Amino acid sequence: MKTAVRTVYIFILCLIILPAKAQQYDPVAYMDSVEFSLLTCSSHEEVYSLYGHTALRYKDLHEGKTEDVVFNWGVFNYKAPHFVLRFVFGMTDYELGLADYKGFCNYYQHWGSCVTEQVLNLTAEEKTALNLALEQNYQPENRVYRYNFLYDNCSTRPRDIIESCIKGKVEYDQRKDYAPSFREMIHAKVNRHRWAMFGNDMLLGLKADLKTSRQEQEFLPENLLYDFDHATINAADGSQRPLVRERRMAVAPGVQIVEPDFFVTPTEAAIILLAVSLLFFAMEWRRKRCIVCWDGVLMLMTGLAGCVLTVMIFSQHPTTSLNLQLLLVNPAHLFFLPAVLRRKKTRYWWVLLTMTILYLGGSLIQHYAEGYAILALCLLLRFWIHIRNEK
Repeated sequence: MKTAVRTVYIFILCLIILPAKAQQYDPVAYMDSVEFSLLTCSSHEEVYSLYGHTALRYKDLHEGKTEDVVFNWGVFNYKAPHFVLRFVFGMTDYELGLADYKGFCNYYQHWGSCVTEQVLNLTAEEKTALNLALEQNYQPENRVYRYNFLYDNCSTRPRDIIESCIKGKVEYDQRKDYAPSFREMIHAKVNRHRWAMFGNDMLLGLKADLKTSRQEQEFLPENLLYDFDHATINAADGSQRPLVRERRMAVAPGVQIVEPDFFVTPTEAAIILLAVSLLFFAMEWRRKRCIVCWDGVLMLMTGLAGCVLTVMIFSQHPTTSLNLQLLLVNPAHLFFLPAVLRRKKTRYWWVLLTMTILYLGGSLIQHYAEGYAILALCLLLRFWIHIRNEK
């Protein structure tokens, strides 16, 4: 009898305690007190930060909890072998890293950058899905990814993982009269760094001048911030709610640490090159004899630059495959170089004229690197003096 009573007693306790325990550790109910936020960091003077940065914050609001971390898809090892070369060819591997929230903010505060926080308006079920997705993404076999500057970066990664966990669809307001090209958006971010802009314009081809879609524009963190502010979640049950519940300033703008740019701009360097070219041109005009050593300098310079652009055709960056600047700087200069230095009769100068004219015509559909037009003038001067002296 006592055994039966004890069994009934234990059974009643299980009916009371186990549901309470299940509710206490219910992951969906637990996520009600967890906050996910999109962090958008403004640029600072380091070259790798000129475009800003995006990360995702996880904050546990339960009493006594101190877990406050940042999921950062912008972790890379610049000391890795051939890092710059691999970056140029679109073969750079980035990875998802975890950082302490305060340490993350202190870094940007040091540089004078601001950090804007957008608290996401997610349900407990969506937070649970996002939490599981982040845990899976952070697994050692998943955290490394092939970085692409324009299409798969630290801004597009958090956007994609957030959208994939929402029960419904995110609707974005289309910005009127805003359809910039990739090049225009890049110029807006690097306009204080002329040589960085020169390098970008040299490597980016014709596709970078095409108009972009809203999704493509979100490779820049500031564009993703704007779009999230104007986005709505259309839930599966037909209800609507804003994607962002609250916007905060995590780090206020400070005094920027300004790094001095190179003392000569690309245009000034090209003007110096033109001045030297005019000096040689005047000497050759008077003496009626070409100075082939200056031809060698220009041909070597344009030929080596052309080799870089030729190799970029095979880069994994999709905007470098069609570059009309190859009409002006290309490996053909190196091919004709021995004949010019030996003063042999060659068709090089007529090839140069044809390619330069085509290059100038291409400027109607592609934006060229700063100073390239002056370089074209220097090459035309070489054509002129050689044809004149031959006659």
